[in-house]
Amino acid sequence: MTGVVADTTSRPEPRRHRRWTRIAAAVVVVAIVASLPWGGPALMRRMDFFRVRKVEIRGAVYLTPSELLGKLRVDSTANVWDDPSPLVARLMTHPQIRSATIERRLPSTLVVRVQENLPVALVPNAKGFAVIDGRAMPLPIDPAATKLDLPIIASRDTAIARLLAQLRAGYPSLFDRVSEVRRQGRNELLVRLPAVRVRALADVTADRLAEVKPVEDDLARRHLAVAELDLRYRDQVIARLQ
Repeated sequence: MTGVVADTTSRPEPRRHRRWTRIAAAVVVVAIVASLPWGGPALMRRMDFFRVRKVEIRGAVYLTPSELLGKLRVDSTANVWDDPSPLVARLMTHPQIRSATIERRLPSTLVVRVQENLPVALVPNAKGFAVIDGRAMPLPIDPAATKLDLPIIASRDTAIARLLAQLRAGYPSLFDRVSEVRRQGRNELLVRLPAVRVRALADVTADRLAEVKPVEDDLARRHLAVAELDLRYRDQVIARLQ
């Protein structure tokens, strides 16, 4: 590896070298000040070197960075050593945020990590459809604008919403196939998949619903067309052929 040695007595240091020298010096200062027993971070909050110049958003799925930055309201006076609790509290006022954390990356970056309450179903309303999460709570998502393809349920049914949330988390490919879930009487559900209906008890779990997949695969290998799969009987999947 070759390089050039600069004569610092007659020429200025390369800009990159000066930059890393300043950063290294700042790291040393941070280590020293942070170790002081009389409140090192309080001193660093008054240093322009640690002023927030960049905010990184991680974990957002449906929320846009501009929405989150609008909630954060980080102004030009913010310092990475400021208490992040008020920023987290602002984020948590958004109904789509399940959890949020903020970390500092020295010298001037805040890393914001969020987990969203993900949409699991569409519910008909006067304007078309509302989007709900796994708690059956409405989310501020426009399904038309985002072109969401979600199961349709008749109302904000907490049990069905919870089932769909479990299905989305554990069996996403099966969740993507569900077009509708509706109650049949008091104790049964009808789940619609492409070209097949699934009947189940109202307390069916995501694990139990997932048992339809190997049955479908077996029927497909045998070139048999199925019209309905019945999960209402314990430890059995009954196939009714077309």
